[in-house]
Amino acid sequence: MHPITPALTLTLMLTVVGSAHAAPATTLPNTPPETACTGLLNKSFPRLQDEKPQSLCQYSGQVVLVVNTASYCGFTKQYKGLETLYATYKDRGLVVLGFPSNDFGSQEPGSSKEIAAFCANTYGVKFPMFGKSHVRGEGVNPLYAELIKASGTTPKWNFYKYLIGRDGRSVTAYSSMTAPDDRDLIGAIEALLGAKKTPP
Repeated sequence: MHPITPALTLTLMLTVVGSAHAAPATTLPNTPPETACTGLLNKSFPRLQDEKPQSLCQYSGQVVLVVNTASYCGFTKQYKGLETLYATYKDRGLVVLGFPSNDFGSQEPGSSKEIAAFCANTYGVKFPMFGKSHVRGEGVNPLYAELIKASGTTPKWNFYKYLIGRDGRSVTAYSSMTAPDDRDLIGAIEALLGAKKTPP
C-alpha cells in the first residue's frame, strides 16, 4: 500500500474536481436548443389528446402545414387526405398540425377528448393536433395571429391552410377549397422540402 503523501492528496483532489466539471449537461428529450427555434414556431400549445403542453419548436426546420379543423363541416373529409399527405411526406420533413376551432358555424362543439376520439376513430388521424382554440378575432391563438400577419389573410372557414417553409418564417395561405391532394399544394410542399433551411 502506497503511503498518502501531500502530493498524492493534491492529485486525488484535482481528479475529483476535474470529474465534477467534466460531467455532461443533460437535456430533455425532443427539446431542441433555444437558438434553433425561431419565428412562428416559438410557441407552445396543449396536445389535443391529453392537454400536455407541446412546444412547436420540435418541428423547427421542417415544412409545416397548419390547418384549422372541425368535426361537423362539409370539408371534414379532408382529414383523410391530410393524414395521407402527412404519411407520404413526413419522412422527408413535412408535418401537418391540426388546430380544432369552433369559430365557423359552431361546427366543432365537442371537448378535446371527443374531438380526439372522432379524429382517431373516423379518419385514423396520427398527425399532431392541439386543443381547441380561436383562429380569428378576439382571443385568436398566438400562432394564428402571426400567420394572419405574415400571410395578410385570415382563415375564411374550416380547413383553411397555411404552409410554412423550413425557415419558420415564410408563409403561403390556401383556401378551404384546396384539397390535400391539390396539385399546386403538393408542388409547393415538394419545393419546400427540397429547400435547405437558412440560418436565422
